[in-house]
Amino acid sequence: MATEEYVTDSSSDFTEYWIDLFLGIKGNEYFCDVDDEYIRDRFNLTGLNQEVSKLPTLIDIITDLVDIESQPEEHRDTLEHNARILYGLIHARYILTSRGLNKMFEKYRNGDFGYCPRVHCQLHPLLPIGLNDQPRLNSVKLYCAKCEDLFNPKSARHSVIDGAYFGTSFPAMFFQNFPQVIPIHSKETYVPKVFGFKLHEYSKLNRWRELQRIKLEKRLVKNGVQISNVVGGFVTDPVEDHPQELEQSASRQ
Repeated sequence: MATEEYVTDSSSDFTEYWIDLFLGIKGNEYFCDVDDEYIRDRFNLTGLNQEVSKLPTLIDIITDLVDIESQPEEHRDTLEHNARILYGLIHARYILTSRGLNKMFEKYRNGDFGYCPRVHCQLHPLLPIGLNDQPRLNSVKLYCAKCEDLFNPKSARHSVIDGAYFGTSFPAMFFQNFPQVIPIHSKETYVPKVFGFKLHEYSKLNRWRELQRIKLEKRLVKNGVQISNVVGGFVTDPVEDHPQELEQSASRQ
């Protein structure tokens, strides 16, 4: 993992901050920085001890109270992995707060989450969303408020991010707090044409009729009605040969 060094205001010593390093990893562009005060507030972490072990140690690592290098070497990889999971779960709660929403609004305005690939949405900005609030179930998706559809991230680095790190409620909460950015839904749809001419409405009706005929034939065959001898849309076999089957088919239609 590439590391960067930052200069503190109080001294000329170089200090590495865990959150800054995490946000600097390629693929973590969707995340915003969570305030240390929010992370240290145990009320905000209710229930997260069931998702990761050694919660107090992980909090100290994320908030730089403990250097991960000071931990036993055989536990460092596990602690780093769990610290990232914990930060993601805290992040999902933080972005629903007023301060978190404001930070995500800046990222939304800058297009950090990408733009809708649908042509008629005209590059409308996207928002990250999870399909489930429980971790390790679904990866993050991108929501377009203009067409109200979901998309997979283009980058493979983004597509492996857990959707629980953003949650199912974030876009709705976002637009509830920033109603001025709610877009007008596009009414434009693609119309198929042949040499510049729209398909005739009667051809659509014929396709619909053909589909209904195929469905009817399948129902008749399923109920044991012979349809091999058909003239003008009627079965030529005598009714008395299979009255029960025809009555059942007629009742289903």
